[in-house]
Amino acid sequence: MTDGRTPDARGGAAATRGGATRRGLVTLICGALAAGGLTAAGVATLEPGAASASSHREAPLISGTPQYDNTDVYAFVSPDKPDTTTIIANWIPFEEPAGGPNFYTFADDAQYDIHVDNNGDAQGELLFRYTFKTHVKNKNTFLYNTGAVTSLNDPDLNITQTYDIDLIKLHQQKVVYRTKLADDVPVAPSDVGKASMPDYATLRHQAVHKLAGGSTTFAGQADDPFFLDLRVFDLLYGGNLSEVGRDTLKGYNVNSIALQVPNDMIRESAHQPVVGIWSTTQRRNARGSYEQVSRLGNPLVNEVVNPQKDKDKFNASSPWDDAQFLKNVTNPELPKLIEAIYKIKAPSEPRNDLVDVFLKGVKGLNQPPHVRAAEELRLNTSIEPAAKPKRLGVLDGDNAGFPNGRRLTDDVVDAALQVMEGELVGTKNDLGDAVDHNDKNFEKSFPYLAEPESGSRGPLAKGTTGDADVRNQLGDALQPAGSSSGSSNTTLIAASAASGAAGILLIGAGVAWWRRRMTRPY
Repeated sequence: MTDGRTPDARGGAAATRGGATRRGLVTLICGALAAGGLTAAGVATLEPGAASASSHREAPLISGTPQYDNTDVYAFVSPDKPDTTTIIANWIPFEEPAGGPNFYTFADDAQYDIHVDNNGDAQGELLFRYTFKTHVKNKNTFLYNTGAVTSLNDPDLNITQTYDIDLIKLHQQKVVYRTKLADDVPVAPSDVGKASMPDYATLRHQAVHKLAGGSTTFAGQADDPFFLDLRVFDLLYGGNLSEVGRDTLKGYNVNSIALQVPNDMIRESAHQPVVGIWSTTQRRNARGSYEQVSRLGNPLVNEVVNPQKDKDKFNASSPWDDAQFLKNVTNPELPKLIEAIYKIKAPSEPRNDLVDVFLKGVKGLNQPPHVRAAEELRLNTSIEPAAKPKRLGVLDGDNAGFPNGRRLTDDVVDAALQVMEGELVGTKNDLGDAVDHNDKNFEKSFPYLAEPESGSRGPLAKGTTGDADVRNQLGDALQPAGSSSGSSNTTLIAASAASGAAGILLIGAGVAWWRRRMTRPY
């Protein structure tokens, strides 16, 4: 893959739709995408908490609490294990790889849930709940790690996380069965950098955990797999497409949960193989109960389809209550904006085509019988993976792709934008955002996600090598995180470095004190 983010070259008759001729109108792409799934909303009462927020910083309240913010959900029949389905849900948008010393962790006071509706009634019959716990070996240092980390149980990995998985079976949102699928599974850490984590691939591999019954789980940091140009929010790419074609999420990471489960575990039966999937986050409040603060099924729904007045409400809603947001889908704002700015006529309303595709599923493909319209990512688990996936999925004749679930390589922005602009009601178009693939290659096996961007992406300092051993250079002054030595002078800094650092800290502290003294009102 190239970094240029240029449209895929599609030659001859095989030239897939949305190739080089695509109108840069890619612009709202995101919008389209959002519109596609945005009619959902409801309040999950199954367990304490209900709320939904989706995508990257899409609603006022959730944008201030990134640990609880769903960014994307993916669901697809596993390409190398077609008798299983892989579900991926991501949190914490725009993780800067070098953002230490407090790197990125899942919240200890949250429930990260993956919901499965296996009969089309807009209610979850299965719920996979992930809960996390943070562990700190040495609280007398500011470091995330105190030396090169070579395994997940390395004593130099100062801050670690583990998680449990509970499977909750529901009927009409009442718990009928609960079992624990896993205890104390280790989380893959943030990739601090080459010196700290010289072989991150090993750490990623160690975080892949087999479960009973043929399931597999992973939790940890990954490269953000969503690719698109988010500058749609600058007056739809500057009002003249001058800002189109850059992958805004390139170089950023997310925290991911990936779960691979047998198809027969989640679908109602071989005769009814369609499942609806979404994720939510519940946060513990001051009273000790949980409240849903985020929800996500289809991409960009709450970012682009829902207006400001509905964004927080949608985050605290559930699919069975999505009728309250229906008008946002049948009368979407995005096509009107495109018409106003780019003079491309908006399709006639109401947009029942959007309801059919994004709220019910495509008839004959991923629409369950007796379906209740709701914002869920619907997947037909009986569709075999495509040998050569096409980025536009169903629009380009690839029924294993979006909106039949969502693969990591699916260009959901272009597909949704084209549908939003009337592709299914006679207005053929080739719109897109000129960002057709991720900047990093995805892996061929579970969890499929690309490894995270490293915190040390630039060149090494002059005179050093990638094999430099920090502990050898600093000597015994740098203690392992699990060291029992409690004296402050063993915390982390070599004596020679300590004096210089102390001077800098004193100066910084003095400046900070002076600034507070000048600005604080008390």
